[in-house]
Amino acid sequence: MDRLQLPQTERSPLVDFDFDRQQLRLEGESYPEDAAAFFGPLIAALDRYLERLRAEPPASALIVDLRLAYFNSSSAKAFMNIFQRLEAAARDGIEVRVNWHYQTDDETMMEFGEDFREDFQAARFELCVFD
Repeated sequence: MDRLQLPQTERSPLVDFDFDRQQLRLEGESYPEDAAAFFGPLIAALDRYLERLRAEPPASALIVDLRLAYFNSSSAKAFMNIFQRLEAAARDGIEVRVNWHYQTDDETMMEFGEDFREDFQAARFELCVFD
């Protein structure tokens, strides 16, 4: 699969899905006008990729790094769709690690991370603080 890269804009996060390295990175603010149109191709690519991993489980974990400064409710719904797919893959035996990065003084992002983490049982969800 070709690497999926979308540049960060004022309203949408950077997306870098490096399938060969098993890494997905989302970074920036997320409040696109049409969240379904923005996240749809990413979710479709994730579905195809996870099917490939189910057929040929990798030796190392799929790493997902999220470093968000702000997101709206439509983006939160898209993140939940992504997280549900990752959790299902982990239940199928694929090692998945989600790293939720937030700044030291950003309690809101920390709390969102804590809330998202509650939905994970098979995948590993880590809160990662940075300055």
